[in-house]
Amino acid sequence: MGKQMQEISIEELNVKVHDLWLNRWLLLTSGDFKEKDYNSMTVAWGSLGTMWNKPFAQIVVRPNRHTFGFTEDYDNFTLCTFPEEFRHVLKFMGTHSGSDVNKKEHTGITPIESKIVSSPSFKEADMILECRKIYFDDIKPDNFLDSSIHENYPLKDYHRIYFGEILKVFVEQ
Repeated sequence: MGKQMQEISIEELNVKVHDLWLNRWLLLTSGDFKEKDYNSMTVAWGSLGTMWNKPFAQIVVRPNRHTFGFTEDYDNFTLCTFPEEFRHVLKFMGTHSGSDVNKKEHTGITPIESKIVSSPSFKEADMILECRKIYFDDIKPDNFLDSSIHENYPLKDYHRIYFGEILKVFVEQ
């Protein structure tokens, strides 16, 4: 592809956070690249910030998703963004289960070894965040202060929240 990924410090990361989650989407991957034991799914809800003096990415995964088991079993994950021409890939990765179809074969994107976490990244990505899980909790519907949030859970399949310390950041140069 000819593009170069460059490691930058978290302080250098400059993204439009709301746009990133709402419009660009991210590919969450958890597992072990070397063992070929991993799964990916598109995520559009989450956050980036600082918690406990650490840079973090917060993701949410519903327990009925195939990726949930991988996120539970492994202590790390990656988040990747892609150029717009990969929008169809992200849509597919978010609407099909890895338990039903081989997403990697169907989409043609290329998993690559990450620098310090076991979960893979992707060659076609234009941003990669390598994260180590530092916290999890389950969404508690009794704590919703805005009753309209319940509309997001008609099946009562509440997300598990994960905080991942951002250990490495790579961006396309």
